[in-house]
Amino acid sequence: MNLTAEEKAIGKENFYNAIGSDLTRRDFLKGTIAAGVVSGAGLGAMYFKYSKVDNPVRIGVIGTGDEGGVLLGALTPDYVQVAAIADIRPCNVHRAFHGDWSSDNAIKVRTGLMKKYGWKTEDEARKNVRVFGDYNELIEANKDLQLDGVIIALPLHLHAPVAIKCMRSGLNVITEKLMGYSVPACKEMGRVSHETGKLLATGHQRHYSVLYDNAVDCIRQGLIGDMHCIRAQWHRKADTWSPPIPGIADTSKALLLADMQRQLEKAPNTEKDALTKAIAKFRADLGENDAKLANNWVSMKTRLDNAAPKDIDNLQKNLAQIEMQMRDADVEAENFGYQSKTLADGEAISPLEELIRWRLWQRTGGGLMAELGSHQLDASGIFVSAIDPNREKALPLSVQAFGNQYLKRRECEDHVYCMYEFPKPGYYGDAKKTQVKDPNKKLVVTYSSINGNGFGDYGEVVMGDKGTLVLLQEKEVMLYKDADTKTTVGVVKGKPGGVALDTTESGSAAAAVGKLALESGPPSRGYTEEIEHWAWCIRNPSPENLPKCHPKVALGDAVIALTTNIALRDPQKSSRIDFKHEWFDIDSDETPEGVKPDVNKAEYKV
Repeated sequence: MNLTAEEKAIGKENFYNAIGSDLTRRDFLKGTIAAGVVSGAGLGAMYFKYSKVDNPVRIGVIGTGDEGGVLLGALTPDYVQVAAIADIRPCNVHRAFHGDWSSDNAIKVRTGLMKKYGWKTEDEARKNVRVFGDYNELIEANKDLQLDGVIIALPLHLHAPVAIKCMRSGLNVITEKLMGYSVPACKEMGRVSHETGKLLATGHQRHYSVLYDNAVDCIRQGLIGDMHCIRAQWHRKADTWSPPIPGIADTSKALLLADMQRQLEKAPNTEKDALTKAIAKFRADLGENDAKLANNWVSMKTRLDNAAPKDIDNLQKNLAQIEMQMRDADVEAENFGYQSKTLADGEAISPLEELIRWRLWQRTGGGLMAELGSHQLDASGIFVSAIDPNREKALPLSVQAFGNQYLKRRECEDHVYCMYEFPKPGYYGDAKKTQVKDPNKKLVVTYSSINGNGFGDYGEVVMGDKGTLVLLQEKEVMLYKDADTKTTVGVVKGKPGGVALDTTESGSAAAAVGKLALESGPPSRGYTEEIEHWAWCIRNPSPENLPKCHPKVALGDAVIALTTNIALRDPQKSSRIDFKHEWFDIDSDETPEGVKPDVNKAEYKV
């Protein structure tokens, strides 16, 4: 987070685990390692106090795109058995089985079902996993499938209708963040969860992050003193929400382009100019998106033709994925509710583009605040809640927000800048939090999310009068003494070889009392633990056995993100909105949109 090279170097010299400043946590971790528990799944279960289930829960996965693929890659077969998937895009179904071979990092996090369950071929996998297009078909087939629950990773506007239909069909649910498209929709989801008795979890995975939990422990122990403010950001150099839109249903035009390029390579100089112009015209006729996919296919095919034997398998998988991406052009998105539109500058958007680039449109997505800001405001709320004596979820007092749109072909902002006020202990003078006792007892959270400049990447900085916590990319937590980042107390550091844990005493003494090396790979981002705990709660039904991000918690995160969007987009609000307690109450009909929740909508009927 905007640290200098010197400051980062100082942080990396000292591996510090906040577990070590609490004897109970230190003893727990030593015992875990001594017992040989080195897998991420085993540590998560012990750390968050759940256990292995007697038999895996049977689940369906609705939506197997980018985020759905991450969730498939994070699940543990001992906890869940995927028995069905639903997606209308051929490419997403292909990636669900084979994994995402678009990059080395993609295949690490989107491993695919075949690798996860040890199936050798897609045919073998399909004998165990039924494939549906329309999610309604999966829900209707549940009597035969005998599912326990579903994971929903669909565009935001579909979260409420699909989750509610699933719960009313007897299924427990994990839905990706944000909980819902609007605050009324979120309250409707929470009410149906209570009505049906089905578990509803939302994918704010920082609630299952060991690193974030230990940052909270630092705060509770007073290592940063009196918390003053939090600065959070998520800056990205490249816009990753505009993947190419396929416009050709097969590889014939790509094959023709490949032949033309081969002819150009072998042609005599006297013919190169004419061929170059012909290729340029061909690409222009294809269109921008078609040309991008065709070029990707040509590039991969050329590499495959000249590949060393050791590279052939990976290149073939990548080529097959591109070909399936081209087949997405066959999807009749309008038959699934997606719409065409004309942007303010006159550009036409097809139903297929609304589907594939759903995060860019206000009808289908919630923009930067729903997709990125909600994670970091959730984290900020976790930190503020750490100083509450009752450990209640921190609710903000106000938001002031501004946004801009620099990039083309979108409706949602690509730059947002926000400021929130949160109450600290002593702000309220009564238990019901209706009377203000000391208006100075509050802290400010600032948040920015931009596209086009990735300086500082993403993370949070938590500042107190005795120290500063810096959390970087969900990989490391650095603790600095006072306000000087030159005097590092230590760092919780994740690296490819494992997580180094150097326990250090609290207070002024900085002598390490021991070092532990946990060879469990990079620190978990919480996806695995989130799914495992949900499965455990399903197998161990009890009022107290709830996912950590249950409806009440998830609603709070949604209210913050969605109210911020109102501040960004409604000029009558003058960019500032004061939050009402009733907005955070599932049973209250009050919402920032002024719309009353209704669980009897036609789209919710099964």
